[in-house]
Amino acid sequence: QVQLVESGGGLVQPGGSLRLSCAASRSGFGLNVMGWYRQAPGEQRELVAHVTSGGSTNYADSVKGRFTVSRDNAKNTVYLQMNSLKPEDTAIYYCNAHDWAGGYRYDYWGQGTQVTVSS
Repeated sequence: QVQLVESGGGLVQPGGSLRLSCAASRSGFGLNVMGWYRQAPGEQRELVAHVTSGGSTNYADSVKGRFTVSRDNAKNTVYLQMNSLKPEDTAIYYCNAHDWAGGYRYDYWGQGTQVTVSS
């Protein structure tokens, strides 16, 4: 098992910035890909961004150019730098780590952190 602990959410005005962090409890299997999903009220959970252990990244179109995902493999930690925040970015943000073995995907989730963008 992998425990993921998030920090950094909060209330910010439109146009502001926040940085989310997520630390995994251990290294090794399960951390091949680390990243962030979000879920707004009444909406499905969606991918925001992820980064592989090799540094390849993937972003949702809605956050490209505004958000940056990165990781520190030595610290088993993934970050999400969010700039130019918009009200529509308001959601619970969940840290995710996943890996594959035997044709199956193994997902691990954090508890979620609230991000609210409002004036």
